[in-house]
Amino acid sequence: MTDALQLGESFIGEGVNAAHINSVYGPRTGPAGTAWATALATPSPGHVPFVAVLRPSLPVKPLTLFVTKAAPANDEHGNHIWGPAQAGVAAGVADAVAEGTLPADAVDDNVVITAVWVNPGADDADAVYRNNREATRTALRNGSQGLPRTEEVLDARSAPRNPFYTAPAD
Repeated sequence: MTDALQLGESFIGEGVNAAHINSVYGPRTGPAGTAWATALATPSPGHVPFVAVLRPSLPVKPLTLFVTKAAPANDEHGNHIWGPAQAGVAAGVADAVAEGTLPADAVDDNVVITAVWVNPGADDADAVYRNNREATRTALRNGSQGLPRTEEVLDARSAPRNPFYTAPAD
């Protein structure tokens, strides 16, 4: 069991079906476990954390809490959150275990929290699934490797950008 709290981030895809994942991984007996249990026990309107499952009654291990960053805007958006995004997150966590990013012998000692963005305009369930699977796997890998490197952050500080804004060059 690792006692290090690992924080990760990943943005995969383009347009309305892109996925943005923030991940927390750590021991059940540490701050990750406390945050996991607290979040599960204290839902707020439109933001109901739930355990990610590979199929009904088969939660992924380590147990993973799915926390949506956007309240469901309508039935279709809710279906994208509960369906392909959840399936992608669960499969991405399982991929991280299969690849050795998360140690298989520690799945019962640790937990994962994912903060998940699903755009209310998402219109392709398969793309939502693929992007969330890859973003989850990548966020967990980035967390395990302590990425991004400080040099990379400092190099990018003069021209920050994201899908919604590009800052003018200094």
